[in-house]
Amino acid sequence: MIMPPRQPDAVIAKAMLAAAVDHASQPATAEELAALDRLLAHAQRDSGQSRVVADFLLAWWNSGSCGAFDLTSLWSLDTAIVADMTVVFGLIGRVHRYPDSMGYEAEFKAVVRAWRPELED
Repeated sequence: MIMPPRQPDAVIAKAMLAAAVDHASQPATAEELAALDRLLAHAQRDSGQSRVVADFLLAWWNSGSCGAFDLTSLWSLDTAIVADMTVVFGLIGRVHRYPDSMGYEAEFKAVVRAWRPELED
């Protein structure tokens, strides 16, 4: 009996198909940009959740200098924040671009100032 693909297999297959598409021609969607904007707003606050969101965003910005992201940190976040992070994670994997090349340089520099001031120029 042939079993239908498991959900993770279907997700991987969809991601592989998306990777075959020309990424430069794939702009961010309104949903993705809205999720990113919400995360940037969270990262500008002063809370434990804000620190985790900042860590996630800064790992995209420059993981070498800003640090990596511990996936178990997701456990400390509200589900709405995790949902936004999931959307942005998909965006990162799909468009193959850094946030500054998407027009978010000033916003990410503000997150660096707030959470990694030792890294400022």
